[in-house]
Order: sequence, then structure tokens, then C-alpha cells
Amino acid sequence: MDLEFLMVPGAPPPPPTAPYSHAVRAGEFLFITGQLPADPATGRLVEGGITEQTHQVMRNPQAVLKGAGSSLARVAFARVYLVNFADYAAMNAVYASYFAPGRFPGRTCIGVTGLALGALVEIDLVVRC
Repeated sequence: MDLEFLMVPGAPPPPPTAPYSHAVRAGEFLFITGQLPADPATGRLVEGGITEQTHQVMRNPQAVLKGAGSSLARVAFARVYLVNFADYAAMNAVYASYFAPGRFPGRTCIGVTGLALGALVEIDLVVRC
């Protein structure tokens, strides 16, 4: 199986210390790198708390998916990395708003002690092309 390594214009660029592709296409699947709540224009975290950060985390992979010819409707699995589980309900409310009712991907939510740039949340995706 051939692998296609994708860098998508309009998606937040990787920082110089973190070499990665925005996504890798492997057969019928697209593996989207974990997205931080960084503004694509500045590379900096968006202002605000978990609600604002989760919205940005969900907008960033949409740019990657669009560049790869796909959408959130094709997400099969998500991994959510959350710094503070007190933010779980607020993150869930925002996350759920990006999917059609009854069409939620499989998911794991992992508690972590810290994320790059001081982010509160990070999400990576597996998508069926």
C-alpha cells in the first residue's frame, strides 16, 4: 500500500520543532495529525477557554479534510486529549455540534498532564476516504 503525505494550505503549519504531515492517506483511510487550537494565520493558541479552544480544534481538521477531499462526515474514529477532565462536559458539547445527530465517530478521551503550546485540548482523527 502506498502512503501519501499531505500538507494542506490553510491548515496550521507544524512548528519547527515538530516534523509531521497534516495527514497521511493509507489506502481508504486518512490519518489526521492531532490538531491544537492554533489560529492558522498566526500559529498561536486562540484566546479563551475550553469552549473556544475546542471550536478551533474542530475547525482546523476541517481545513485538512477539505484539502484532502473529505469532511467530518467521514470520520470513523477520534482521539481527544484533555488536560482537565473538569472541561469534559464543555468540550463534549462543542465536539458534538460538529457531527450530525446519531453519526458520532468512535472515540477515546485521554487525560494528559500537558499539551504543546499550553493547549487545553487536542484531537486527532481517522477518516474513511
